[in-house]
Amino acid sequence: MDLQLHKGSDKISVADAIFARNFNEGLVHQAVVSFLAGARAGTKAQKNRAAVSGGGAKPWRQKGTGRARAGTIRSPIWRSGGQTFAAAPRDHSVKLNKKMYRAAISSILSELVRQDRLKVVEDITVDSAKTKGMVAKLKDLEVSKVLIVTETGDENLYLSARNLHRVEITDVAGMSAVDLVGAENVVMTVGSLRAIEEWLS
Repeated sequence: MDLQLHKGSDKISVADAIFARNFNEGLVHQAVVSFLAGARAGTKAQKNRAAVSGGGAKPWRQKGTGRARAGTIRSPIWRSGGQTFAAAPRDHSVKLNKKMYRAAISSILSELVRQDRLKVVEDITVDSAKTKGMVAKLKDLEVSKVLIVTETGDENLYLSARNLHRVEITDVAGMSAVDLVGAENVVMTVGSLRAIEEWLS
């Protein structure tokens, strides 16, 4: 299939397997869940009665004191005792095969093309790290809330967009399914488009 360059008569040919495949909602959901789960730190930790210091000796004898029997002062019902169901560090990651993840990205890109939310430009740069330069660029692209994907990182582009609400800049290596799903519009350079084709093919 062919994609039209924004505000131009030229067209670029792209692979149907990447930009014209059926939308697989279940697979896209798996990719998003896997990405978000992998971003969780999983470092929460609490001490149970075995990990809390002290409590080695029985606080009083078993019978004859009139008090409830107790074996340790670090019981969960005691002040400074251990946590009953203590949280432990864990890995929240959800496994997703590379082939499935790539298929999910292709599915999202195809849907963006069908909904006319993917714009392709020859190149996108700003002269300096000024917000007004990016605002002018977005006005020319006729978008306000957008994910811009470049072939490689551009510091001026990133700095000029960081103060703009819902304008994200990423390169092909940092692009994720969550970025694509959450974007109202996606703008890609021809270079990034070719890099994505090479990655997904």
